[in-house]
Amino acid sequence: MDFYLKNENTFERLFKEYKVYNSLVVAFDFDNTVYDFHQVGLDFKDVIKLLQNLKKIGCYLIVFTSTDDEDFVKRYCKEKEIPFDAINENPPFFKSKSRKIYYNILLDDRAGLREAYDHLEKLIHHLKNTNS
Repeated sequence: MDFYLKNENTFERLFKEYKVYNSLVVAFDFDNTVYDFHQVGLDFKDVIKLLQNLKKIGCYLIVFTSTDDEDFVKRYCKEKEIPFDAINENPPFFKSKSRKIYYNILLDDRAGLREAYDHLEKLIHHLKNTNS
């Protein structure tokens, strides 16, 4: 099996990166990851709480969205207390001319949200247990 198809390897990679930089760059999709795009009553409190906890441990958070109304995204995130450092932009410490946003991990309802969420929850739990 390919190395990064094993859950334990992807978690270890994240953990090592965090230990080196005391941070991770976490991108998160807006629609249907933190915002109910179709207005069908979806709840995103667990993902929002995760983002709040990631901010507490020093992660750099990027809203990764195709939504054109950036002001709406900012207002919604502020209203829901969703922390973010940028919208569709690389962190200031990562210089690139590529249109691809740099991140260590992506939270996205269409791209393995459960696995990414679990890895980040495990990271937070592991850091709490090793720092206490």
